[in-house]
Amino acid sequence: MALLAGGVGTHSLVLSDSRNSSVLAGGQRDPSIAGADIAFGQPAPEDCLANPGLRWIEVSSAGYTRYDTAEFREAMRSRGTVFTNASQAYADACAEHVLAMMLALGRQLLPSFATQQGDRSWPYQERRDQSRLLTGQTVALLGFGAIGRRLAELLAPFHARVFAVRRSIRSEPGVRVVAEESLTMVLAEADHVVNVLPENDTTRNYVNARRIACFKPGARFYNVGRGTTVDQDALIKGLESGRIGAAYLDVMVPEPLPKEHPLWSAPNCFITPHTAGGRNNVNEELVRHFLANLALFQTGGQLVDRVL
Repeated sequence: MALLAGGVGTHSLVLSDSRNSSVLAGGQRDPSIAGADIAFGQPAPEDCLANPGLRWIEVSSAGYTRYDTAEFREAMRSRGTVFTNASQAYADACAEHVLAMMLALGRQLLPSFATQQGDRSWPYQERRDQSRLLTGQTVALLGFGAIGRRLAELLAPFHARVFAVRRSIRSEPGVRVVAEESLTMVLAEADHVVNVLPENDTTRNYVNARRIACFKPGARFYNVGRGTTVDQDALIKGLESGRIGAAYLDVMVPEPLPKEHPLWSAPNCFITPHTAGGRNNVNEELVRHFLANLALFQTGGQLVDRVL
């Protein structure tokens, strides 16, 4: 808070009376936004629409599903209001999280830990035989924003072959960007399929039974995008059949995941409680992201993580 208060300079800083401990929770209606030129955090979309004087909105999350409506986009564009998210603030954490799980699965760390917690046997030959190198493997990224770019950078020392599937086809260093029409071919080659898709009308249940059937047998699947982008029933069937060798999920539906949910007991399914973007200083990083964009906004520069 001290960093934010000092960083806004001569601007007046108005704090909401209602605050959430998680950026995943939508902000409540707040009358104090009525006279604001800039909104930072998770302002209610209704408040943003009701304030034609807003010149820039930065949400403190990578996802922005609440704002991704035709009415909201049209209103912001017609007013010339800039809209940014905070993807860069989460890119390192999410990318490192995925890389950590890739290495843990490849080196059989999770089964070895389970053995330590369980019967403390010594499956020497089995673990060695099932261990795999990440070096030289093929990774398919579903979506290629800030998180996907950072993961591609982290994979570079492993000489991995990286494909990225997205709408905009333009060259990226060390990554082969392909159109959705080529997805079947990419899935058939990928040792790892990493989902970083946001939630919107075109991505819900994107990873479905038809696409899972195209996976290379035994491929590993990772989801740090949104739970709604995956058909979880199809995912469980893919794990049970062995089409999917293992799955790592940081996001799912619903959250928190009920204790009796079948994902908990699905074979080779590993779950973390939506913590991929977490870091001990995330709030400080979010403020730094906002203040850097504020400086660009004041000078007419190109804002980082601009959506609209």
